[in-house]
Formats: sequence, structure tokens, C-alpha cells
Amino acid sequence: MIKTALISVSNKEGIIEFARELNRLGVKIISTGNTAKLLSQNKIKAVSVSDVTKSHEMLDGRVKSIHPKIFGGILADRKNKNHLNELKKQKIDAIDLVVVNFYPFEETIKKSSKLNDVVENIDIGGPSLVRAAAKNHKNVLVVVDPSDYNEIAEKIKSKKISDEYRLNLAAKAFEMTARYDTIINNYFNGLINNQFPEILNLTFKKIQNLRYGENPHQSASFYRDVFVDEGCLSMAKQLQGKELSFNNILDVDAAFELVKEFDKPSAAVIKHTNPSGVASADKIEEAYRKAHEADPKSAFGCIVTLNRNCNAETARYMKPLFIEVVICPRFEKDALKILKEKKNLRLLETGSIKRLETKFDLRKVTGGLLAQNEPHTELNEKNLKVVTKRKPTKEELKSLIFAWKVNKHTKSNSVVFVNDDITVGIGAGQMSRVDAVNLAIMKNKDKIKGSVMSSDAFFPFRDGVDQAAKAGVTAIIQPGGSIRDEEVIKAADEHNISMVFTGIRLFRH
Repeated sequence: MIKTALISVSNKEGIIEFARELNRLGVKIISTGNTAKLLSQNKIKAVSVSDVTKSHEMLDGRVKSIHPKIFGGILADRKNKNHLNELKKQKIDAIDLVVVNFYPFEETIKKSSKLNDVVENIDIGGPSLVRAAAKNHKNVLVVVDPSDYNEIAEKIKSKKISDEYRLNLAAKAFEMTARYDTIINNYFNGLINNQFPEILNLTFKKIQNLRYGENPHQSASFYRDVFVDEGCLSMAKQLQGKELSFNNILDVDAAFELVKEFDKPSAAVIKHTNPSGVASADKIEEAYRKAHEADPKSAFGCIVTLNRNCNAETARYMKPLFIEVVICPRFEKDALKILKEKKNLRLLETGSIKRLETKFDLRKVTGGLLAQNEPHTELNEKNLKVVTKRKPTKEELKSLIFAWKVNKHTKSNSVVFVNDDITVGIGAGQMSRVDAVNLAIMKNKDKIKGSVMSSDAFFPFRDGVDQAAKAGVTAIIQPGGSIRDEEVIKAADEHNISMVFTGIRLFRH
């Protein structure tokens, strides 16, 4: 039986209708502050917390519900005679239903940088009430989500509230308090610039359940970082097509983050998180055509990403091809009309192309978690060191930087060959660097001549340089730092290849 309810909500969505239904069901309502005022304005019968506690709100509302008359009523075990006798002795009514949500801390930190504003939106009473009710869930229903109001009302009306249902509500309540405290904790860590705290608290919100995980026998879900804004996969809007799979999400993220590297209209074609082709051009349709033609065989069943809106010309080029997903800032009306004929093709709009300032790059390992800062490093002519006799030409330098940017998003060991803002060969995920070079040359031997090459890490031996030279490479960009750097530089000089060191390794595992 639900006889008495406490209602104290910051988010007032649906609360009038719910409280009115509780009144109709004969439930006594106790309420606080603005919630009590709203119920009164809507002619819903409620008793103020102050009338129950015989104590006025204090400290500009910082102290309202924190009182034995309230917490005793919530925490009393109805099967414990001593608890019941104590309630009777203290003239405390048992509270059977607690409906609470919290001050909008998360919304406040997105809108205001003033510490005073933020601090005043740290809820104290709300989480305390929820934790108390969730602890005593066998006796008290705890409700933190307005979407549950209708179902709760039906349960009360039917007088059928199972122990399992109470437990589910309690789990949801602790989920909310943990998330709330985590957001506050991360905010304060940011204030003191505590980049890697002793205890790393994380919170993510489920976007959707996935059909399956990396393989069909695995279950999976997709979660969003609570602090993200538009401009990334987790905020993208799916316009059509089947649900995204676990592997689709990994591929789409890799693809979209790659094209963010470029200011010019650019396109990337991705397979298994590695690019098969990347290109920049004056027009997005030309960039996509060149990216696809860089390795059309590997592009079968690919992910396509654009850093400009998808127009009709680009869509027409895509139409006859087998593509799993296209992601871009926006699909123009004519492009959407063309691509909607491919009903299974997934179309994702991100709304913007901006790079997000994320705090951590996280990797899960068995029994632990790796956290590192994001590897967003910029490269230009000033932080390159020419180590060979021949300096790169202006055109070579431009291509070297393009290749290096693509290399940042290619799994190690990897090399990337580029000619005039187009990848002409990519060797990814190899156990030896020379094998990566040979793989890229094997796939596109006819296109390599006259290109430049990027390597994600130093050359341990000269063999990779020798093989690139045979294929016709004219310039190489690499981090340097090998004990055989002199040998590698000598090989480049022998082949009249220009070589520059970045001092920055690009390992990607």
C-alpha cells in the first residue's frame, strides 16, 4: 500500500499529472519549495515539508528536507518492530513513495563558467533522499525518471508492486546518484587541472542496444559521453538504413575523425578502421571520387565520410557502389533523394565538423583501463627537420604533411603513400615495417612512382627505404629516433630521396 509520497523535483516534466493521479488514489503528498508551490497553483493537495518537520527552510533553501521527520519516515524498516515503535514515539509518518530528481548541475556547467552558479546547483538533499529510499527499497518506491510516472501510477492503482520491480527502481536510482556525483567530481578535477586522478570516475549514457557485438554471438550496447557536443558520431542523427552494428560504429568513428584533419573538401573510405583511400580536392565530389579510386577493390562494403555536405554529384557517384555507411555534416535534398533509393544504406548527419576537446583516450584491458590524453598534434614546415642532402620541394612537402595526417589514423605498423593530396598506397597493421611498405606497393604499384611516403614510426633498417626507392618514391616523412638513423638517411641520400624527421611517433593500436 502506498499511503504517503514525498515529491521534490527540479525537472517538473509530467509531475502535475502524476501528483494529480496520486491525489485521486488517496495518496498523501509531502512536497518541498518550488514543487509545493507548483502543486498548490494547480490545486493539487500537498503538505509542505516545513509543516511536517515544524522547521522552516534554512540558508536560502540549502536546508529543507534534511530532517529526522523525513529521513526517519523513509528509512524505517516496516518489518522491524523497534523501528515502528520509534516512529510512533517520535510521531513520524512512514513515507512509502519518494519522487525526486536533482538540481540541473550538468546543464549549469554547460551554460555558466561562474563557480558560484555551479556550486549552488550541487544538490544535497535530493541525492540524500534518493539514496535513503533506494536503500530501503523493500518498503519504499523510489522514482527518479519522469518517464516512469504513468507505469508507477498503474502499479499503485492495481496494488501489484513486486520485489523485483522495487529492486529495478532502486538500481536506477543509484545509477542516477552515481552519475550525478561523477559529473561533479569531473568538474572539480577540471578546476584543479587534475588530468589523471587517483580514482577515475566515468559516466556514459546509453544511446541504443546493438543487434550484436563484434561478432554475432556477442551482445553489445552503444553509450555516449555526457559532455560531448555535436560534431561526432555519438551525436549523429541516422536518417535511414539498418541499425548500426558494433563494427560499423568503430569504422564510422575512425572515418569521421580522419577527415577532420583537413581544411579542404576531403573524403575518406574506411575498411576495418583503416583507410583504403583518402583525398582532398577543390570540390567534395572530386575528393570522394579520388578517394574511392585510390583502392576500389578494398572499398567494397566500406564506410564513406565527407568533411563537407553530401551533394547530388557525390551521391550519384556513390549510388552504384556497395557502401555500408555514409557520414557527413549534412545531406543536401537532392543527394538524399538519390541515396534513399538504397534503402539499406545507413546515412548519418553530424551537424558540424568541429574537433572535440575530449579529456581521455580510453582503452579497456582485462581487469583495467588505460587512459591517455588525445594525440591531436599539428605539423607544419617549422617543426620538420630535413636530414638528407636534398630538401623536399614545396609540392613534396605539402604531400608529406597530407600523408602524415592520414598516417595518424592508420593502424600500426603502417606507411602511407601520397601523390598530390591523394593516397596512392596504404600498408596498415603489419608486424614489420618493410612488410607494410611492400604491401602498399603490391596493392598499387603503378601509382606509387613519383609519390611521397609517411611512416608512423622510425625505420629500424634501411630495407623499407630501399623498397620505396625501387617503387619510385621521392620523399619520406618519419619520426626518426632509430639507432640506425644514419644508415637510413644514407640510403635516402643514395636514392636522392628527401627525408624529414617529425620527432613525433604515430603508433595506433
